[in-house]
Amino acid sequence: MNATFPNAEFPQLTVVTHPLVQHKLTWLRHEDTNTEQFRNLLREVSQLLAYEATRGLPTELMRIRTPVTEMQSPVISGKKPCLVSILRAGNGMLDGVLSVLPLAKVGHIGLYRDHDTLQPVEYYLKLPTDIAERHVIVVDPMLATGNSAVAAIDHVKETGCTQITLLCLLAAPEGVRNMQAHHPDVPIVTAALDSHLNEHGYIVPGLGDAGDRIFGTM
Repeated sequence: MNATFPNAEFPQLTVVTHPLVQHKLTWLRHEDTNTEQFRNLLREVSQLLAYEATRGLPTELMRIRTPVTEMQSPVISGKKPCLVSILRAGNGMLDGVLSVLPLAKVGHIGLYRDHDTLQPVEYYLKLPTDIAERHVIVVDPMLATGNSAVAAIDHVKETGCTQITLLCLLAAPEGVRNMQAHHPDVPIVTAALDSHLNEHGYIVPGLGDAGDRIFGTM
């Protein structure tokens, strides 16, 4: 998987530059991509990004027998990861990540952004009871202001969880800086670092409102 790893300005950020990811991202950005196509593309890109987000999972050796001989071969060790979706747009990424981690537990944090203050408003929270013992991957397509991601990870850390990764489709520099200020220990994996936020808090060039494009509520 081709990736641009942390640099001096954004030490926790990894941008996945694989040609397949970038090709699909182009069509996700395109304004003529319809709802069905958008959902399918988002699922496919999320699946590819999940490989990078799980790069650090611990492994242990297990003795198996192949059709030829016995051998020691690596398997993921410890409890399976937990995915936490930031509602509602995060659910558009779940299927893709679950195709890579089918046994993962799933939690949900319901947040919406107040359009006047750009601050997150919480309306739902449901997390697995043993989440503190798992590697948590928080999924949300857009890291714009970063306020929702910061609030969601605040909740995850309140459970005692110390292994957290944020997986997003697009990031703005403002959101990455916000994350670094509040959660410098949380790696961020994304398909692109875009230019900036506009006056309405949308990522530029971006792809519009990911939730609206996923659910057809434009």
